[in-house]
Amino acid sequence: MTAPRILVLIPARMAATRLPGKPLADIAGLPMIVHVLRRAEAAGIGRVAVATDTAEIAAVVTAHGGEAVMTRTEHPSGSDRIHEAMQKLDPAGKAEIVVNLQGDFPTITTGNIRDVLPPLDDPAVDIATLASQIHTEEEDLAPSVVKAVGTSLGGKRMRALYFTRATAPTGDGPRYHHIGLYAYRRAALERFVSLPPSPLELQEKLEQLRALEAGMRIDFTIVDTVPRGVDTPADLETARSILSKS
Repeated sequence: MTAPRILVLIPARMAATRLPGKPLADIAGLPMIVHVLRRAEAAGIGRVAVATDTAEIAAVVTAHGGEAVMTRTEHPSGSDRIHEAMQKLDPAGKAEIVVNLQGDFPTITTGNIRDVLPPLDDPAVDIATLASQIHTEEEDLAPSVVKAVGTSLGGKRMRALYFTRATAPTGDGPRYHHIGLYAYRRAALERFVSLPPSPLELQEKLEQLRALEAGMRIDFTIVDTVPRGVDTPADLETARSILSKS
């Protein structure tokens, strides 16, 4: 049984800068977007739909038994795209939580998808996300790896204080690789997309800083694995290698 109060939305578009057309790239016999769709459906947390501006993506999703919703082309971010999709799919406002699952996470586990939800059991939390401890210097130093800086709330949960592409915090101690999977309270998503881009968001090129600068609370769950995002041809080959063995 899935929860009617949760809507899982997967934004997908063809116009990726470094890997155009990647949602339909073949991985182990299926388009990448279908792999992500299958993982979201298997997680069993709520209604799943792909939000896209491309009829070809929508056709592939529906041909594989999924639900697709057409959205405008000009959205500046995935958050704006899922907000429009939420309004179209749930105009009555029954969904209380909206999960934004990136369409280029074909190796994400169903467990990771479920792990994003527990922080929202706390009514003080507006947005929930994931992070994993960094164990290599390469990951630590790479600007492409976003670091989540937070304070421990006990167990595997932390309250986010900042997100950065720099190596942070400095000194000895754990650092965390942020994973771009978000669960929003409906009201938080509506507020977020109504805000203008914030100074730190523009400086770091990290959308989640807009929420923190506006005083919104983000908590994250620490998980054991980082899903391999697909942004480049090399990433695509890695995903093909992983999923051809599964």
